[in-house]
Amino acid sequence: MSVKEEMHIKGDELIDGLTAAELEAQHPADAAETIEGLDMSDQVKFVKQLPIKDAAESIAEMESNDQIALIQNLNRGLAARIVNQMSPDDATDLLEGLDEVLRQALLQRVPAEERAELKTLLTFGPDTAGGVMNTEVVILDQDLHVDEAITKLRQEVEDKEIPYYAYLTDAKDRLVGVVSLRELLLAKRGVRLKDLVKTQNLISVGYNIDKEEVAHHIAKYNLLALPVVDFGNRLLGVVTVDDVIDIIHEEASEDMQTMVGAGADETTDSPVIFSVKKRIPWLIINVANSAIAAYVVHLFDDTIAAMAILAALMHIVSNQAGNTGQQALAVMIRQLAMEKFDRKKAWFAVFREIKIGLINSGLISMLVLLAIIAFTGDFKLAACMGIALVIDMLVGALAGSSIPLILKEIGRDPAQASSIFLTTITDAIGFWSFLGLAGILLL
Repeated sequence: MSVKEEMHIKGDELIDGLTAAELEAQHPADAAETIEGLDMSDQVKFVKQLPIKDAAESIAEMESNDQIALIQNLNRGLAARIVNQMSPDDATDLLEGLDEVLRQALLQRVPAEERAELKTLLTFGPDTAGGVMNTEVVILDQDLHVDEAITKLRQEVEDKEIPYYAYLTDAKDRLVGVVSLRELLLAKRGVRLKDLVKTQNLISVGYNIDKEEVAHHIAKYNLLALPVVDFGNRLLGVVTVDDVIDIIHEEASEDMQTMVGAGADETTDSPVIFSVKKRIPWLIINVANSAIAAYVVHLFDDTIAAMAILAALMHIVSNQAGNTGQQALAVMIRQLAMEKFDRKKAWFAVFREIKIGLINSGLISMLVLLAIIAFTGDFKLAACMGIALVIDMLVGALAGSSIPLILKEIGRDPAQASSIFLTTITDAIGFWSFLGLAGILLL
């Protein structure tokens, strides 16, 4: 019996060895894995057995494509109730992935107040602070006393997702300060909230700031949540640390995929045609780039014909340079992803990679030189190999570290197909330097 057959749901029978009560007691992330492991018909049955709140929390933990597929297969009444029970940021992410007809149908079934909030969130770009923020925050008037604030906090905190902080506003709803729950509990009786933040260096971001920049702010200042404001400094919501973890994971995955020309938003569940459309342009570009390297080799047909061993050795040069470049490329892309772009510091990092490439190329070329002398006794061939390795590995270090910066300077994703461009450069220069030196020194 297959795993899916063992997990098949029939009425109120056990699901994957769990009772209905045990299923409800599962952490939403574990429940999400259980749901994703089922056939679609069983996913629907499974969700129908869960309380709406548990279903909403579990579906929020699922992969985006799986979420969308499941919501599309639920009846609209149930789907709308689930969306309504989700935190606003999770509900917005889900709605953004649905087609316009289904999105509007679900919104019409959501209560008016929540519907207005979700529609507002949908107006923000998905890659901005506004697009990832949560609006379930504790807002307190700055003129309240500490005791009054704690009383209000107790009344409101149950409806808030993550009450790490309380946000203080003035009469015009402008953000004037942030106090942690610890500060509220330790403050003396009778103290006004505004007195707690008199010397505070308030940190916030505009709603249109890129979500990567938001992640950098939270990491830099060690915050659990970061307030998001409009141009009038009015509080719109907060981005929490759990959102930042998702952002970092998503950006790292996108960088890894775009480096080799795959779609940034592509997954193993993406439709085949979708993936083909994303990849084929870069594969065509790669063919053109490979033709450049092939043409370089063609220029030295006579040299290769005279010494067949060159055909076997020339790939060692390009492979070593390619690996050197990939190392520099990975370090540079990680640096750009982790820190705010600093042009001076970034280009200093290029010179650092060149130094590393010089040392590594010297050591590797010496090792290869000695190996060729030991096996062939040909000092000139060994010299050609050694010099070509130094040249191409230096080029690889330079190209690997500078390609992401060049892409950044022209406003493109630093990781976008950078591996393809790097391979073209190291192959062409490697073949040209090795075969050119061989033509000069050996023939």
